[in-house]
Amino acid sequence: MSEKNDPKQESLSRRSFMGAGGALVGAAAFGGLSGCSVPELSGDDDLGTVPRRVLGRTGEEVSILGVGTADMGEGPPDADECASVFAEAIDRGINYIDTARIYGNAEEALAKVLKTRRDKTFLVTKCMTDTRKDAQESFETSLRTMGVDHVDLLHLHSTGDRDLDTVLANNGMWDYFLDLKKQGKTRFLGITGHNRPGKFLRMLDTKQVDVMMVAMNFVDQHIYGFENKVLPRARELGVGVMAMKVFGGIRGGFNFVKVRRPSQMNQSFLSVAVRYALNLDGVHGAVIGVHDSEELRQNIRFVQNAPKLSEVELEALSDMGERIAPDWGARFGAVDATA
Repeated sequence: MSEKNDPKQESLSRRSFMGAGGALVGAAAFGGLSGCSVPELSGDDDLGTVPRRVLGRTGEEVSILGVGTADMGEGPPDADECASVFAEAIDRGINYIDTARIYGNAEEALAKVLKTRRDKTFLVTKCMTDTRKDAQESFETSLRTMGVDHVDLLHLHSTGDRDLDTVLANNGMWDYFLDLKKQGKTRFLGITGHNRPGKFLRMLDTKQVDVMMVAMNFVDQHIYGFENKVLPRARELGVGVMAMKVFGGIRGGFNFVKVRRPSQMNQSFLSVAVRYALNLDGVHGAVIGVHDSEELRQNIRFVQNAPKLSEVELEALSDMGERIAPDWGARFGAVDATA
């Protein structure tokens, strides 16, 4: 794709997005302008190499596509089926594997995979609690369950919902994290979340956060706004940043049931949503959950066909996201840190 688009095409693209054609027409026109086609999947063909980037100040090279394990871990598949997909991801060059104790059988499934692939994995887990005692119980259980003696990255999970006064108290939960880092039980510390961006600024200001993973997509930029409210500060501090909820998460928000559920985002926008996330200044990769091998391979193709968005494309996409945002709403919880 040429860096300079034909003005007539650019004008057509914008009209297609903002006109009466609707989301599907806009998506089709956008795909035509971008030249970002996604070839049909063809079984076990060679999908090529997944690119890597240095994850901020960690200095670690990670795949620009990370695999989120929640969709499978909390879904219908058993541990063996989950393990098969996670193993395929690693074998295809994806080293960033994101899990958590609360993700159903995900850590149990990873235990089967890590026996032979630990050295090929940048392993990430999380603790979703405010207190040191609960964090210790959660983390030690994660290590035992996965059969490992350390992780590469340990996150404070759902930071927007945490009581940061408790988390940051002397000898509190975050002090426990710092102790774990000193002991080599985790190499890096991070924060994750979907709502209340102001709380992330408070955590970043400790200057002890190595990596941040937050919800970022072209619709939620108009709802939670991590791109404008938090990302600049993370970039200033050299914090590694991974985008999540690139497809908007499961439709309707956090209501996990043992059935497969579609993403919030219309399927027509998935490819360009990946382009949006990977082209944000200061973002090093996108963590995307999968339900099966087919989705894994599709996501690999998405990241391999993610040319830089032009200014006209970004403007049109932002306008479309602003139109969709009221329908999505604040489904991840309050936006305001005081709420």
